Amino acid sequence: MTLIEHDTQRVEVDQDFDKFAQSQEAATSSTTSLHSSLVNYEWKHGRRYHSYQAGSYSFPNDEREQERLDLVHHAFWCTLNDRLFLAPINPDDGLRILDIGTGTGLWAIHLGEDHPGAKEIIGNDLSPIQPRWVPPNVQFIVDDVELDWVHAGVSVEPYDYIHCRYMAGGIRDWPRLVKQMYDNVKPGGWVEFQESANTLYSQDGTLSKDNAMVRMMEGLILACDKIGRTLDPAPQMEKWVKDAGFINVEVQKFKLPIGSWPRDARLKEVGTLMAVNFIEGVEAFTASLFRDVLGWSQDEVSALNAEVRASAKRGNAHAIFDFLVITGQKPE
Repeated sequence: MTLIEHDTQRVEVDQDFDKFAQSQEAATSSTTSLHSSLVNYEWKHGRRYHSYQAGSYSFPNDEREQERLDLVHHAFWCTLNDRLFLAPINPDDGLRILDIGTGTGLWAIHLGEDHPGAKEIIGNDLSPIQPRWVPPNVQFIVDDVELDWVHAGVSVEPYDYIHCRYMAGGIRDWPRLVKQMYDNVKPGGWVEFQESANTLYSQDGTLSKDNAMVRMMEGLILACDKIGRTLDPAPQMEKWVKDAGFINVEVQKFKLPIGSWPRDARLKEVGTLMAVNFIEGVEAFTASLFRDVLGWSQDEVSALNAEVRASAKRGNAHAIFDFLVITGQKPE
């Protein structure tokens, strides 16, 4: 295994930082067709949730959440120096690609626009929230990746590349999912996982244990552990990928700051986006997990949310996530 750590130096604080102003129709499959039952969404705590396999994903799918997911997509793309993937592939070589848990579909659409030579880019998700007008080589299906992978109505040939990003808290059995990816990628094909290690830290001691952002993350980790869907798969991903049989496994590590405090221009942009992610997204993070799993009252959750927003806006706690990209190849 090769570990490549990017941004190994300390993330320098900009003392003068300024606040930054803030496929067509999904393909029909026998796995799940896009019909009225799929958009008969569940509503709770003032937010909208998926109906297919209801309860297996603890975060909303409404328009506010979709805007947040698109913002996170840009933050991750910027973190990777304007790249969608790090695996050594060329999608324009007619590759067949799967995007697991595609969300709004923005990664798949972005890839299809950048690489029109890709043969087929399929995005799957529990929610049919993807746009109808997409590049001609992009399509979306509603599917639960934790079930057996059978996509009737969709080509069953193996994939050249499988991409899985930002799925923390959404998977019950990661080793099984990684094994299914191994079984469904071509010999010589690649898989890639992009996940943050969800323990916040600071390099300069400005992030205290009682900071609201830390308390929120600890609560989310506890709640996800209670429902058997870890919020922190990244540290174990390398082992799961190797255990599944992949070779040439490489782990690359990037810094994901929270706030506009970094001096470096790119990290400042990423940090600004991640701060907005906390400010605008905290309600989505805590609504179901803190109320329904941890048993907090609405007043307790609202108070924590307000503290998280205030901390993210102040930016005086120089919080950082590590962002890990794990790639592996199936032997020829």
